[in-house]
Amino acid sequence: MKNPNTLLADIAQLPALKNTLALIARFLLALIFILAGWGKISAYAATEGYMQAMGVPGGLLPLVILLELGGGLALLLGFQTRLLSVLFAVFCVVTGFIFHSGADQINQMMMLKNISMAGGFIALMLLGAGRFSIDRS
Repeated sequence: MKNPNTLLADIAQLPALKNTLALIARFLLALIFILAGWGKISAYAATEGYMQAMGVPGGLLPLVILLELGGGLALLLGFQTRLLSVLFAVFCVVTGFIFHSGADQINQMMMLKNISMAGGFIALMLLGAGRFSIDRS
């Protein structure tokens, strides 16, 4: 009988499953950024004020929206997946420290969420976009 880890590794290497899982991973990681980017457009002034209150120049908001909404859509489509994965991993860690470094439990959980997402992006950078993508890698 095969070791469960070996069995799962063999199953995950089946081309159709591997490519489907890569698509699902891209969707799950991109979704939060697409929604957040859209939300920042919808509440532009409030988001800009919050950024400034946290010591981040409000002039960076268009770049944040571009990364979150534009990068999220590109990630979903599998365009420049490895590059975007690195950018999102760094973004998650940096924004985690800027916006969620408080000692209260909610901020600690939000920080862990950001760190966990960075880990997911690192894994996606290693995995690639899969066949169901513009990259086809």
